[in-house]
Amino acid sequence: MTREIKFGNRMVGDGHPAFVIAEIGINHNGDIEIARQMIDAAVHAGADAVKFQKRTPEVCTPPEQQKQMRETPWGYITYLDYRYKVEFNEKQYHEIEKYCKQKKITWMVSVWDEPSVDFMEKFDTPAYKIPSASLTDHKLIKHARTTGKPIILSSGMSTMEQIHEGVKIAGEKDLVLMHCTSTYPCEPEELNLKMVETLRREFPKLPIGYSGHEVGLVPSAVAVALGACMVERHLTLDRAMWGSDQAASVEPGGFERLVKYIRVTEASLGDGVKKVYASERSSLKKLRRVNGEE
Repeated sequence: MTREIKFGNRMVGDGHPAFVIAEIGINHNGDIEIARQMIDAAVHAGADAVKFQKRTPEVCTPPEQQKQMRETPWGYITYLDYRYKVEFNEKQYHEIEKYCKQKKITWMVSVWDEPSVDFMEKFDTPAYKIPSASLTDHKLIKHARTTGKPIILSSGMSTMEQIHEGVKIAGEKDLVLMHCTSTYPCEPEELNLKMVETLRREFPKLPIGYSGHEVGLVPSAVAVALGACMVERHLTLDRAMWGSDQAASVEPGGFERLVKYIRVTEASLGDGVKKVYASERSSLKKLRRVNGEE
């Protein structure tokens, strides 16, 4: 069975170019103008999609954390108030949708709770991402499935047993499973890129992707070489900006190189069948002294 799904107007899976997602997340810090600049950067880099995060703060913020105080660009406020500051409202998301259509780039969100799924049904997005933190939230996965849209399921901070259970709850139809290590930023020793191959063996029907939080670009291209058909990396305008995800993000120039590395990797893999290329003929004629045929 071919590992592929229909994703908007694109096919994603084996035999297709890796689908590159620029994760804007909350790196916009609640500023719609920064979000537009990040969309522009993703388009310029050649990303296939941008992704935001949608939360209902009072639902998905643990009660014991809601009143904790935090230094923020908006002053010394509670964690719950901070979560509201970085959430876009319906009007702002309509602006994002309009801008992405204008720029001809796909957009989507990670949904962190059931009301967020209902909220996002007002918009034309091709899929929903279930973040690693919600892999074990089976009610959320089931609720997202009621929309009929494909699901991207991320597997950070989870055991293989939890991954299997999450996939069972989601069902394998129209599902992409992402390998991920949820450390921001993640050290190379903990990226465990061979998990891409492991997940491909464990789930032979599923397209397998990679959601990376490392500093640097090479591991994401290596993930593609190992079989990842979707790559997600955080995008930022400046890694020095305020915010918890900025340090594990890629700046615009780096994201442009990242996409190029992925495309070069895809072009370089070939079909695994040894052949003598026409471009080698002149070297063969000049350099080979013994033909080697016996």
